Amino acid sequence: MCGIVGVVGHSPVNQAIFDALTVLQHRGQDAAGVMTCDDGRLYLRKNNGLVRDVIRTRHMLRLLGSMGIGHVRYPTAGSSNSAESQPFYVNSPFGISMAHNGNLTNARQLREELFRSDRRHINTDSDSEVLLNIFAHEIAKQGKLHVDADDAFAAVAGVHQRVRGAYAAVAMIIGYGIVAFRDPNGIRPLCYGRRETDDGVEYMVSSESVALDCLGFERVRDVAPGEAVFISADGKQLATRQCAEQPRYAPCIFEYVYFARPDSIIDDVLVHEARLRMGERLADKILRTWPDHDIDVVIPIPDTSRTAALQLAYALGVKYAEGFMKNRYIGRTFIMPGQKQRKKSVKQKLNPIPFEFIGKNVLLVDDSIVRGTTSGEIIRMAREAGARRVYFASAAPAVRYPNVYGIDMPAVEELIAAGRSEAQVAEAIGADRLVYQDLADLEEAVRVANPKLAHFDTSCFTGEYVTGDIDGAYLRRLETERNDQAKLQRDGEEDSVPELYNVS
Repeated sequence: MCGIVGVVGHSPVNQAIFDALTVLQHRGQDAAGVMTCDDGRLYLRKNNGLVRDVIRTRHMLRLLGSMGIGHVRYPTAGSSNSAESQPFYVNSPFGISMAHNGNLTNARQLREELFRSDRRHINTDSDSEVLLNIFAHEIAKQGKLHVDADDAFAAVAGVHQRVRGAYAAVAMIIGYGIVAFRDPNGIRPLCYGRRETDDGVEYMVSSESVALDCLGFERVRDVAPGEAVFISADGKQLATRQCAEQPRYAPCIFEYVYFARPDSIIDDVLVHEARLRMGERLADKILRTWPDHDIDVVIPIPDTSRTAALQLAYALGVKYAEGFMKNRYIGRTFIMPGQKQRKKSVKQKLNPIPFEFIGKNVLLVDDSIVRGTTSGEIIRMAREAGARRVYFASAAPAVRYPNVYGIDMPAVEELIAAGRSEAQVAEAIGADRLVYQDLADLEEAVRVANPKLAHFDTSCFTGEYVTGDIDGAYLRRLETERNDQAKLQRDGEEDSVPELYNVS
């Protein structure tokens, strides 16, 4: 899960990209980068850290040009210190840079093909650099001295034939324009918009529509699964084409549960409304399976679960209260490496308001339960604040399998629900009772706004992977890369590695 943006304008785009990345900061807090193009030259600033810390005024002054792309990153299969920042760049052909959100499931095979067949060198362990080189090779295969929309679409079609996994990407070709494309399953989100200026129409592509809104762009639509969008460098041409042979909608349902901002529209579904319906479905389950409940108050775990918790409380006819104050300067604990750091961050991030807990039977609502670290700590805090009983509800089903499409869900052994029943998970996190959302209810909560969404990637709940290329060997290898011990080891090894691609 990362955030990407691309802008083609008629004046400098550095500020627009900076602002868009700041809006998308929730999608990645590990690294940030901006690359712009001006008069045939590229200008780059990227590093580990938040957008505001990586890109300062002195860097903005050097990011020249009316066309550019940007990226915010969270580590897909590594620790927060070892992520490769983006965008990446190759000089052949023409000079192409790329920002990518997702994860390629056949990256190892592609890396081998690039070396042996395509004669291309990969400088990092990032699958995003692999995707860039595949795209660049497919552009080169067109054999042209100039690039047009047809060449770009042919290259994307070649990418779809070779690449497996999840990818929403934006590529910038020096002197020609920006190409944005989405994998044939549409696992990761991507949309585009336009705005009228005195100098002409400007275009933006973004992971989420909220970035378009905040910068005054009118959302045109989502990029369809397998589709590509070409925007010429002068902004006079916008062309789209379906480049996949058998595209289908199978977006990651966790975008609606947790990752996306509630004010975003993804595949014609307003995330806020989807979360309201999640709360309604969860309330229906409680009334169906626990009609004599003794819940006094519903309290959300800020921020993502607020919408679902509010609607759940309304449907139950129970008081809704804000029981935790949040320190907004602590990052998302979901993506932090190591149990100790996560536990410490939970305590620093949330502080209970005893007035809302003392002597009450409390239903805490969260968007999901992954490791259980955060849930257990929050339940303990609720009891210490004076709650008589602490119940827990998850707006998502039990997470029992790793995600392979760009979400750093940990090794199976670190998932609290793996191999445990609902009652056993409740005992493990210290809850008096636990209620999970049913998968069918979750899917319907999203699908009701867009019936075209016949399928979703729900692999972390079911173990069924929409790309059909995931086997036990792949998951075992992933487990060795993603467990906490491996991340801590990489931290120690890579703290001293120079950032080969960074230009200050």
